[in-house]
Amino acid sequence: MERIVVTLDGPAGVGKSSMARELSEALAIPYLDTGAMFRAVAWKLGEGSWDWDEERLRAALKDVSFELHGSGGSSGLSLNGALIGDEIRSERVGMWASNVARLPVVREYMKAAQRAIGERSSLVAEGRDMGSVVFPRATVKFFLDADVRERARRRYEQLREMNEPADMDDLAESIRARDEQDRNRAVAPLRPAEDAVLVDTTHINKEQVAALLLSAVRERVGG
Repeated sequence: MERIVVTLDGPAGVGKSSMARELSEALAIPYLDTGAMFRAVAWKLGEGSWDWDEERLRAALKDVSFELHGSGGSSGLSLNGALIGDEIRSERVGMWASNVARLPVVREYMKAAQRAIGERSSLVAEGRDMGSVVFPRATVKFFLDADVRERARRRYEQLREMNEPADMDDLAESIRARDEQDRNRAVAPLRPAEDAVLVDTTHINKEQVAALLLSAVRERVGG
């Protein structure tokens, strides 16, 4: 199969990560979790880093490097040589990531890092502006969405599996706040690319979503 880039964008809790893994496994190509990249940078820089001046941020980002390992279900990211783990997956770090993602200097760094990874091989990339900004010439672009309460329920189940305390109402409010921030930021706001395939995952299960996405990709690239 020729080199391809598939992008999955959308807000938190719509199933982007699990669908990206499914697609990368089916297509036997690497999976890039760009949300994990933003979370990892926010976690490394720490609370309040979004208030730093541009010079300090640029200096700190010079000491940050990512590498993508493996393919399909074995894909993984490392930050400065160390594999990224569950330390970045808390709701707190998620909001930090949303805060730093508003900063032009951070998005400039991330776009360059993500494109550099995408230039080396075929890729399934999931995030919030993969199809609209980072890979505007992607082979196939998807934008996933779902009702806020359903996304909160999914996040609740995910946190329970991680033995993390959670409250459904708090999660729903956190998701609404992050949506508001992500959709209305001045730089690279969350929105579908003009040529993206829109998929509402509220009332369909993971298997149905995966089948729909894979069918669309294979129709485009053959095989």
